[in-house]
Amino acid sequence: MIRPIRNAGLALALATGMAHAEPATIAALGDSLTQGYGLAPENGFVPQLQRWLDGQGADVTLVNAGVSGDTTAGGLSRIGWTLTPEVDALIVALGGNDLLRGIDPAVSRANLDGILAEATGRGLPVLLIGMDAPPNYGPDYEAAFEAIYPDLAAKYGVLLHENFLGALAALQDRTLALERYMQPDRIHPNAEGVALIVGDIGPRVMELAAEAE
Repeated sequence: MIRPIRNAGLALALATGMAHAEPATIAALGDSLTQGYGLAPENGFVPQLQRWLDGQGADVTLVNAGVSGDTTAGGLSRIGWTLTPEVDALIVALGGNDLLRGIDPAVSRANLDGILAEATGRGLPVLLIGMDAPPNYGPDYEAAFEAIYPDLAAKYGVLLHENFLGALAALQDRTLALERYMQPDRIHPNAEGVALIVGDIGPRVMELAAEAE
């Protein structure tokens, strides 16, 4: 995205066909998984993803808009002031705390729908990241919740990554995955776990960054 000319040097560059583009700013709206709960600041999801993107040569600046304990309702309540004029694209990674609280999937769907409506209404590209519902609420709840993300991604024409924790869920040895890649609470990934998650989600964020240009 081409930014306003800030000085005469940039004006000259533009005049000679060498326009300068500032990094695309992507806000990551999420909960503790996004915020980096239990980790040193440099080991959280957003800082690790920023380093991954830098390593890929992406001209992107990430903004950590993760709030520990946030639900989809919390995300909806703060989407307006999260989308400052500098934001060029949005990552939405909410739903984990809705699952922990057993919130009605219809309520979660409505909240996420509101978030996507606000972002896409402003012309912003979005990456929606889903959550895998546990089976303990029953198959109907599980199916209803997991359908939210692909349904809304299709409705709004946004990018989709189906499961934030998909890289860990894909490991065959669940016991090893919990011991090696999760914090003692067995809810939040440790730094190594975040690295796996970033490697899994990163390519989708690259697609988002391309849409933000």
